[in-house]
Amino acid sequence: MTILIAAGLGFILALIMLSFFLKMLQEAGATRPNYQGESIPVGMGLIFVFVYAVVAFLLVHWIAPHDVLLYLTGIVFFTMLGLLDDLLGSGESRGLKGHFGALLRGRLTTGALKAIGGGLVALLFAYITLSGHPWWEMLTAALLIALAANTINLVDLRPGRAIKAFYLWFFILLGFLGFGYSQVPILLIAPLVGSLLACAPADLQARAMLGDTGANLMGAALGMSSVLIMTFPTQLAAVVFLLLLHLFTEKYSLTKIIEKNSFLRYLDNLGRSK
Repeated sequence: MTILIAAGLGFILALIMLSFFLKMLQEAGATRPNYQGESIPVGMGLIFVFVYAVVAFLLVHWIAPHDVLLYLTGIVFFTMLGLLDDLLGSGESRGLKGHFGALLRGRLTTGALKAIGGGLVALLFAYITLSGHPWWEMLTAALLIALAANTINLVDLRPGRAIKAFYLWFFILLGFLGFGYSQVPILLIAPLVGSLLACAPADLQARAMLGDTGANLMGAALGMSSVLIMTFPTQLAAVVFLLLLHLFTEKYSLTKIIEKNSFLRYLDNLGRSK
């Protein structure tokens, strides 16, 4: 019941605030061409931080305030890194290989800054959360958070795709509750689950983009909840899978693969108006 309340409140708050946020982004000139070349507001994911900050007042009645504050801090930092990339990123370098290649040539890109900063925050989260655990468990947890954040960025190339990936991962995490695991990690991410649902129509209809702001936040939240609910072997398996996915996408286009498969194409276009 607490999970539904937190998600429901997140949905209502985002629904109320969304039009104000989109108007603010539009008036501030925070717009970017989407995949069809249409200029629309970018960074819609910024709304999630403010929604979460409000719901956090409720969460501290159910969860240790230390855990809520740590989770919120992680969300804020990953959001700011994504927002920096949305507003200042040139788009010249693509993928981890492109960003770190530029860094080796003496040029710092916002993408490299996002990866480095996200890695440090993920390591700090893992260090605090898994204090007393072996270093390799902390490192695995940090990798899971950082890779999760970048994974949602990887798939966020068409309207609604990042949202569908988010919910797929969330339902996997939800399945852990059936095996007697703590509901705290699910409760921590619940406000985002609700608020994302309220923002989904704007994303699917290509009226605004979540941007790296939203994708970075969504992935980091999934990663942090995964660290809190998964055992070390499960985390290790997830890290291996995500690493392989990143290596795969450095060479092959996910969009082209989706377009060639009728079932994946159907799922990808589901709910999309453009």
